[in-house]
Amino acid sequence: MQRIPPELTNNARALRNAATPAERALWNVLRGHRPRFTRQLVFGHFILDLACRSARIAIELDGGHHGSQSVADNARTAYLASHGWTVLRFWNSKVFYNLPGVMAVIDDAVTRASTHPRPLPSREGS
Repeated sequence: MQRIPPELTNNARALRNAATPAERALWNVLRGHRPRFTRQLVFGHFILDLACRSARIAIELDGGHHGSQSVADNARTAYLASHGWTVLRFWNSKVFYNLPGVMAVIDDAVTRASTHPRPLPSREGS
């Protein structure tokens, strides 16, 4: 298995500790969600804002600075899609003003990625 470069690990840790208000708001809902989500996951040479490893869903929250970075965002999405990930992008303002709608989109993506509409937590090791 290829090791994660230490600088990416350090950057992910720093991003976790300095989460944006939109990331915090969405994380407060997703932290108890099943399947399990994680924050600032390093994948390849990218750091995903929020991700579900088992369903291979990446959630990217975009602020105003992403308006001029659409080429970079498209390349990132293409890279993740080539590795079997589904990328969901939401504007920060949508998280604040329509959190139930954002969660509906996330729930729908999880359901499509799963063989069961409401997967149970794993019982491995018991």
